Amino acid sequence: MLVPLMEAAADTCGGKAGALGALLRAGLPVPDGFVVPFAAYLAAVGDLGLGRFTGEPDDLDAARQAIQARPLPAPLVDALGRALDELGDPPVAVRSSAANEDTGQASAAGQYESFLAVRGVGEVAHAVRACWASLWSPRAMGYRGASGRDGRPSDDLVMAVILQRHLDAEVSGVMFTPAGPNDATEIEASWGLGPSVVGGTVTPDAYRVAEDGSITRTVTDKRTRLDRRGTRLVVRDVPTRVRHRPALDDASATHLAALGKEIAAVLGGPQDIEWAIVDGRAWILQARPVTAAPPPPAGTSDTPPAALNGIPGSHGTVTGTARIIRGPGDFARVRPGDILVCPFTDPAWTPLLRIAAGVVTETGGALSHAAIVAREHAIPAVLGVPNATARLRDDAVITIDGTAGTVTGTNA
Repeated sequence: MLVPLMEAAADTCGGKAGALGALLRAGLPVPDGFVVPFAAYLAAVGDLGLGRFTGEPDDLDAARQAIQARPLPAPLVDALGRALDELGDPPVAVRSSAANEDTGQASAAGQYESFLAVRGVGEVAHAVRACWASLWSPRAMGYRGASGRDGRPSDDLVMAVILQRHLDAEVSGVMFTPAGPNDATEIEASWGLGPSVVGGTVTPDAYRVAEDGSITRTVTDKRTRLDRRGTRLVVRDVPTRVRHRPALDDASATHLAALGKEIAAVLGGPQDIEWAIVDGRAWILQARPVTAAPPPPAGTSDTPPAALNGIPGSHGTVTGTARIIRGPGDFARVRPGDILVCPFTDPAWTPLLRIAAGVVTETGGALSHAAIVAREHAIPAVLGVPNATARLRDDAVITIDGTAGTVTGTNA
C-alpha cells in the first residue's frame, strides 16, 4: 500500500518521487521516507465521480471539498501510522508527486501543495488529502492549460504523496546544473528553510561555480528566514550583523556543485535541485529536469542610466502598463498585457502569468518558482528590484528587459 522511497518509480509514484528514489539507490544524500502511490489515491477517491467535474471554479471547489471531506481508508491510515513509527515519529515533510509534475516538459513548480513540520498520523492524513485536493486548484488547472493541456480534468489526473523526515535547515536553496560543458553551476542560497528561496520571499545569495572550479558570488541583504517551531513554521528577522554574511562558503558551494554533477549523471540531463544543509551536511530534497534555463547574470555596461536594476529572471523585452499588485485582492485589476509589479509572487498567482506581459518583483531570485514559471510561459521577468511597488507608478508605461534585468520608462 505504501512504497519505500528507495523503491519509488515515476510510473507509480510520480516524477518527483521517482527521481528521489533513483538518487537514493545511487547512494546520494536524500532523506529517507515513503510514498503514498497513485494506486492509493485512485482507491480512496475512485467512487467520488471526479471525472464529472469541469474546470469551472465552482466545480473545482466542489472536487476539492469532496476529496478533503473523505476520510482516508482505515488500512491506509494504519499503514501510515506504522511507517511513521518506523521513522521514529518525527516531524515530516509531506510533498506532492503528481503524474504531470517534474517532467522535462513542465515543472509544475509550486503548483501543488506541500507541507513541512507535520507530526502525527492524524495531521499527516489531513496533509495527504490536501495534496490530493490540490490537483483541482485553479492555479494547477491554469498551469496545466498554459502548459499545453486543455486545463480540464482527465482520467489520468492522479497524485502520489511523498513523506520524508523534516530537516531543520540552517541554509537552503536551489541549484541548476550546467546545460553545456562550458556552463557554470548556478546556486541560490539563504538562511533557514527552503520556501523562502523557492517562494521568492527573500532575494538569495547567488553563486556561479565554473567548470574550472572558480566561484563568483553576489551576496544580498537576507532580511528574513523561515524556521520550524514545534509543528509551526515561523518567519523571523535575520539579525542585522548576519544579513550580509554569505550563506555559503566556497567549500560548500563547490561541494554542492559536485553533488549536482552526480545527480545530473544519474538522472540523465541538467537538473533543477532543491537542497538543504543541516549540521554541516548537504541533503538533496528534490531534483527535476530544467525546463527553461535562466538568463546569465546582468552586466553593467549597457544599463540605461535611468533604469531600475534587478536580477534577470526570464528572457525578453516587453513594454506595457505597470500594474501594482500587492496581493490576491488586486488580482481583478490585472488586464491582458499588463506588467505585474509586486513584492513577490506566490504560486497562487500563476493564473495571472497567463495574461500578464511581464513580471517585476521586489524580492526573489532567478531560480525561484515565479521565475521558472515565467520562463515556461515565455514572459520577461526582472526580480529583486528594491521597493519596486513604491518606485513605479500604477498605470505608467514601462519597459522591462528580463535578459538584462532592467526596468525603464518609469515614473516613480
